[in-house]
Amino acid sequence: MKIAFVFPGQGSQHVGMGKDLYDGFDEVKTLYKEANETLNYDVAELSFNGPEEELNLTEKTQPCLLTASIAAFRVLTAKGVQPSAVAGHSLGEYSALVAAEVLSFKDALKVTEMRGRLMQEAVPEGKGLMAAILGLERGKVDEICNSVKSGYVTAANYNCPGQIVISGEKPAVEEAMKLSKEAGAKRTVALSVSVPSHCRLMDEASKKLSEFLFLSDIRMNEPKTPVVSNADGIFLSTVDGIKAALVKQLNNPVLWEDSIIAMTKAGIDTFIEVGPGKVLSGLIKRIAPDVKIFTVNNRESLEKTLSELNS
Repeated sequence: MKIAFVFPGQGSQHVGMGKDLYDGFDEVKTLYKEANETLNYDVAELSFNGPEEELNLTEKTQPCLLTASIAAFRVLTAKGVQPSAVAGHSLGEYSALVAAEVLSFKDALKVTEMRGRLMQEAVPEGKGLMAAILGLERGKVDEICNSVKSGYVTAANYNCPGQIVISGEKPAVEEAMKLSKEAGAKRTVALSVSVPSHCRLMDEASKKLSEFLFLSDIRMNEPKTPVVSNADGIFLSTVDGIKAALVKQLNNPVLWEDSIIAMTKAGIDTFIEVGPGKVLSGLIKRIAPDVKIFTVNNRESLEKTLSELNS
């Protein structure tokens, strides 16, 4: 069995995430204490009790989701489960880098808070939009985005066959949604996110993130576990390569389907979604139907996963 840990991105957050693990494990309580001290606000209180509007602010969402994912990672590895590879969807890549010992948890908190702030500042509220297009293939969605007349829109996440997220200026995204329905899309769904990620509207945020990663005192090490970059869908082994991929990721599409295929080609046959939600598990089922998929986000799912891995 070759196991990959995969970590969720923005959109998987919810009020109450991480609380069950916090209540059950002292190492998780210690983790949240470190997060509180690093960020100077009560990460546990916001994550467990909300308010939801504050938790959904990008600069709060990102470090809070990172903390909940690393909590699940710590309790899983404490039980002796070790990955052969790691990856994360967009923001989730920072959790993967903590798991691979590229970034310390403390530094990852600082970077994700800064990343969220830069993304929030890049586009005024209400100017951008993201939407999921269900039931059309990559080439068709790309063609529709290129044909839009009312502004800029592009594919932002190639999540799995038949599920592509688009991002850009609000009128252009809305036009692309209409054209997609006319072209036979099963559904188009506007996403409740506060910023249009993974497109050129994030160019300024990407530039500032690059300055932060390369010029600040954030320390990065070569990965102890192979890491797959979702900006390129390939394994990365150098610090410079990882930094460049993190910068590229902000204003380029997430190649999640390609990332999963790269891992299965490398012999990964078991995936564990580590952190809140089950979004990635659903995508992986569509990309690689023959692999085993588990989730760990609370004590019940932890026990179930351990039991099935050992059976």
